Formats: sequence, structure tokens, C-alpha cells
Amino acid sequence: MTDKPAKVLVKRHSVVTRLTHWLNVLVISLLLMSGLQIFNAHPALYWGAKSTFAEPWLAMKKEEIGDQPRGITTIGDLKFDTTGVLGWSGPEGMREQRGFPSWATVPSWRDLATGRNWHFFFAWLFVLNGLVYLAWGLLGGHLRKDLLPSRDQLSPRHILHEISTHARLKFAKGEEARRYNVIQKFTYLAVILVLLPTMVATGLCMSPGFNAAAPWLVDLFGGRQSARSIHFISAALIVAFVVVHLILVVLSGLWNNMRSMITGRYAIEVEGGRS
Repeated sequence: MTDKPAKVLVKRHSVVTRLTHWLNVLVISLLLMSGLQIFNAHPALYWGAKSTFAEPWLAMKKEEIGDQPRGITTIGDLKFDTTGVLGWSGPEGMREQRGFPSWATVPSWRDLATGRNWHFFFAWLFVLNGLVYLAWGLLGGHLRKDLLPSRDQLSPRHILHEISTHARLKFAKGEEARRYNVIQKFTYLAVILVLLPTMVATGLCMSPGFNAAAPWLVDLFGGRQSARSIHFISAALIVAFVVVHLILVVLSGLWNNMRSMITGRYAIEVEGGRS
């Protein structure tokens, strides 16, 4: 008989966390896709209060190059040929000029009014879902107990250790797996407290009615076009966060992570098992 670690299930996610998480999966997906439909109405971004059409910092358009239509994406002084994906997309022989391709937008066909309706509906659902999560997190202690870094996690040595282990794709085992590591906590807090509120605030700047009621908010972001640019960048950062999040979910144990977000129970190994 030899001792070996035994797997036990520990509580990791509450019902509220799980419900708001899965609702956010649906809401953010449709928000992003309907937002791309709105972006396609004018696939260019500017800084300042007004659109300086000759000087976008980002643009997706069709250009004739050598008598052939090509999709060209510009970012500052850089130019990329993105034919078939951005600027000029669709099946061969049926391509059309549009920023993002039809498969990435809701609805898939050109319909700015419907895209706006979808975007506004899911934007308010997103805000309400976020308020439920935030209220529960504050009242139930989730933010304080699970997301605020502990004193030992804030030491420079510990932070450097976590950065090193993450870079080598080494994940916490045993008792350490009971809590989020400091990188996870910093990332989640940045998304919850900075990135998402910024996206909501800049989204409000797109509303003429809200602009009239609170013009200071548009000024805070440097003008309507700057707010639109920051809104787009915030959405892109959320996409990047989701992509990295999904990769780490798979690498650190897909089934275990999925089970914890569905049932709330996460398996860890503890000493004291017998074989």
C-alpha cells in the first residue's frame, strides 16, 4: 500500500457566478457581432470630435490594384491585404465591399437598423447581468474573498513566480488550485472594473440622446470619434481576453474547468489517498 494524492471535488463557483457567466457568453457574442454590423456602415475609425475622412487611423475598404479588387486594411501608416476577410469578402465571384465578413455580423446581411436594435437590446441585458453579478459579488463577498489578491500574493517574488510558471504553462495543483492565482485575479479585476465599464461608457457616447443629457462624458473621452475608437479597442481587447481564456481552459484541463462552471465543483488532488 502506498500513499498517493486523492482527487476531491471542492466548491469553486456559485450559482450566481455560473448563471451570469453563461448569460455573458451569449450576450457578449451577440453584442460583438451586432456591433460589427454597425461598424460596417462606416468601416473606419478616427480620433477627435469629428470624422476626418482623409485621415482614419484604421480603415477597411476595397481598392483596385492592378485592375483587381482587393480588400485593404490600414492601421496608421501600415497597409495589409486582407482580401476575402476584411474590406472585400465573400465567396469567389460573389464578393462585396464590407468591413467585416457576413459570417461575423448579426444579421449576416447588410441591415444597420436591425444591427442597432440587436446591439442596444443586448447592451442593456449585458448591463443588467453585470449589475446582478457586481451586487452579488459585493454583498456576498465574492469580490473580496475570491478576486482581491491576498497579501502573500502581492509580494514581488510571488508575482514573478506566477509570471514564470504561466509562461511555462505550468498550472496550480493541490491546495493552490483552490483559489485563483494573482495573474487571474489582476486580469479578472481589470476586465470587470476597467475594461467593461469603459466599453459601456463609450457605448453611451454613441447615443445622441445621452450626449445631450451628459455631454461631459463625450468630452471625457476626447470627442465622439475618440469614444467610438476606444469602444472598438475595448471590444477587441475583450475578444483577445476570451481567446486567451479559452486556450488556458483547454490547456489546464477542459473537463475539470467545464465541470466547475456547470456544476460549481472543481477537482483537486490532496495528500492522504491510499492505493
